[in-house]
Amino acid sequence: MTTLIQTAIQMMDKARSPYSNYRVGAAVETIENKIIGGCNVENASYPLSNCAERTALFTATAEGYSQFKGLAVATVNGGFPCGACRQVIWEICGNIPIYICDTNGLIEETTSSALLPNPFDESQLI
Repeated sequence: MTTLIQTAIQMMDKARSPYSNYRVGAAVETIENKIIGGCNVENASYPLSNCAERTALFTATAEGYSQFKGLAVATVNGGFPCGACRQVIWEICGNIPIYICDTNGLIEETTSSALLPNPFDESQLI
């Protein structure tokens, strides 16, 4: 867990956040113990921006990983994932531990099911 959290904190330095100045780093750990980082990437057309959590998960998916053990999110003030990220985390990872961090380390541990109770997923599609 320590390496996962440290990676998320380090990813904050790679963030592209010229509009909000709110740097977010994330890291996901695969069941193969590979840690993949992501950062938020802002765009002048705000809806085209991407959150750190989704960057990490999409990168892991693009690298061929599909099962995950945990996700860490780091911000200066210990911010939680947005609603869109909560949905993506659930869809890609199912119920995993989520580590909420600030620049000093872990401040809270939760789960993706606690962040998104009663999620919309493939079981809703008919």
